Amino acid sequence: MAAAGHDVTCASPRSPKGARTRARLVEAGRAVFEEQGLLDARIAAITERAGVSYGAFYHYFDSKESLFREVAGTADARLRAPLDEVILARDSEVSPQDRLREAIRRHFEAYRDNARLLGVIEQVARIDEQVGTARDELHREDVAQVADSIRLLQRRGLADRALDPTVAAAALGAMSDRFAELWLANHGLDCDFETGVDTFTRLFVNALGLTAA
Repeated sequence: MAAAGHDVTCASPRSPKGARTRARLVEAGRAVFEEQGLLDARIAAITERAGVSYGAFYHYFDSKESLFREVAGTADARLRAPLDEVILARDSEVSPQDRLREAIRRHFEAYRDNARLLGVIEQVARIDEQVGTARDELHREDVAQVADSIRLLQRRGLADRALDPTVAAAALGAMSDRFAELWLANHGLDCDFETGVDTFTRLFVNALGLTAA
């Protein structure tokens, strides 16, 4: 399912077989886009990899761009899932530090698993207004939600009250994105996964001045 904000022009499957065909096209599209990018990707290559006819493609998508937007939306949803499932989880009895570490671990795992595709999405976002706008909207939503979480921690006396929550959320989010790109996409840092997660978590905890509940 595409993340909110991604405008996908397509037909919804009306049968289990149709759902499977559409899913094959999405997976095939992901693979082709990873290998060739959007501009060089051909619909024929996508349908061949999916094992479906050319006509079947146009039953579900009106262009390779609409398929790409769905693939991009799915990748973005995987990246932001830890925020929804861990950081924003209600009634959690886990400490803020442990919740933060788990969310960071899941986020970096998702980035590592989608690194090649995310590089293509970053390139396309600069030339495709719909993809770029959708990513900007998701970024604003993430910053707002993280800022709300910081405010809650501040009210509970668990985070530095001198911090501006919105500025802190935006700065830490940018640090997370850039670090993940440098480390997991560009391989500009040689360290094992646990060291990367532990060190980044410590930086995040120290930046917020988190204390034990």
